[in-house]
Amino acid sequence: MKLKNWFLYITNNEEKSRHEEIFDIVFFVVNTIAVVFGIAMFIIHNEPQWIPVLIIEYTWALDNMRHNRP
Repeated sequence: MKLKNWFLYITNNEEKSRHEEIFDIVFFVVNTIAVVFGIAMFIIHNEPQWIPVLIIEYTWALDNMRHNRP
């Protein structure tokens, strides 16, 4: 698959919009792992770490791009 086609697929910008529930499940799992990892890193280092926050932000943004299609 060409890189351009992959980006169109991932952001749901193809000719025909499609909603796939597997993305919802994957985003939920990734965000849950990031929250647990972020809490563990906060406990270990006694200060907030940015990597879990960025993971949650990026998956949230990608999920929004996929759902903002008619």
